[in-house]
Amino acid sequence: MRKILFALLLLFPFQLLFAQNKSLTDFPKGSTPQEVGKRLAYRFLDGKHMLHAGKWIGYPETFNWNGALKFAAITKDKKLIGLLQNRFDLLFSTEKALLPIMNHVDLNMFGSLPLELYQITKEKRYLELGLPYADTQWIVPENADPQQKVWAGKGYTWQTRLWIDDMYMITIVQTQAYKVTKDRKYIDRAAKEMVLYLDELQRPNGLFYHAPDVPFYWGRGNGWVAAGMTELLRCLPKDHTDRPRILQGFQTMMKSLKNYQTPGGMWNQLIDEPDCWAETSGSAMFTYAFITGVKYGWLDKQEYAHVARKAWMALIPYINEKGDVTEVCVGTNKKNDKQYYYDRPRHTGDYHGQAPYLWCTFALLEKI
Repeated sequence: MRKILFALLLLFPFQLLFAQNKSLTDFPKGSTPQEVGKRLAYRFLDGKHMLHAGKWIGYPETFNWNGALKFAAITKDKKLIGLLQNRFDLLFSTEKALLPIMNHVDLNMFGSLPLELYQITKEKRYLELGLPYADTQWIVPENADPQQKVWAGKGYTWQTRLWIDDMYMITIVQTQAYKVTKDRKYIDRAAKEMVLYLDELQRPNGLFYHAPDVPFYWGRGNGWVAAGMTELLRCLPKDHTDRPRILQGFQTMMKSLKNYQTPGGMWNQLIDEPDCWAETSGSAMFTYAFITGVKYGWLDKQEYAHVARKAWMALIPYINEKGDVTEVCVGTNKKNDKQYYYDRPRHTGDYHGQAPYLWCTFALLEKI
């Protein structure tokens, strides 16, 4: 009996390692990234435009579109790629008026979408449409205010405003431009901007206030930063001088988020408030960051793989029978009032939530 117990103890580390290796690949029926991704990507095709100020394609729709394209490409779903492309191509003709102008961080990010299409199709028209959105972030307009000119004079985008949301909006279009051109200026811009925001906004506990004058750890706001660092680290050259600082910021944030994960696997609308409600969009963004961090080796697999799996499994029940994600915080401006965040309305099927779920499916399917 003693020999049997000794043999089992020797075997246990190997069993644990096997379980860890499968934790991000072996999911029960209904929870696989292939099933979830297909439900949400095709659901997007049935949805209406989510416009910015009622005029232009907004950032939630842009990022949902991007997620659906990434899922379609990685699963080699040519039908889905074609349908997504057909929907986009209306922006060259009958829906041209919905193309965003290039005068705000929440509008310039649109360029990431045609650049994603260019990577998949290699059609030059997408490249020509997307690059100006990246370039104009660093071209100071004539009507820029004094503060915008100050930021530009320091080498940052004139669209800098030190809101944590920016660390996805700015970095995503610049990293996409780098991927398609290999021009280092784009990735250098994104990295310089990220270091500024890390130095200015990351708190000692690794998390971020919504803005310097709003001392609350809003879930989706922190999600934008986590996802932005993830996208940047995926593309940032190994020898880039800013990489160690950004990796440190990422790892510090992930360690804190691991400690704030609820017993059910989610994160709350206000991350550090146990009585606040579980919110899906921020939780999905964190999950995307954890999955990618583990798979790329930025996070220790033994410590973090189970966090990523627990989060993914917790997210699934929030998808209803139509393929819509529930418990999504609405678009939220900053406000120095804690109750304001508790009371934010919750939407179902909002693209703020649909998008990061699709990013997770891509991350889970990606071969590193």
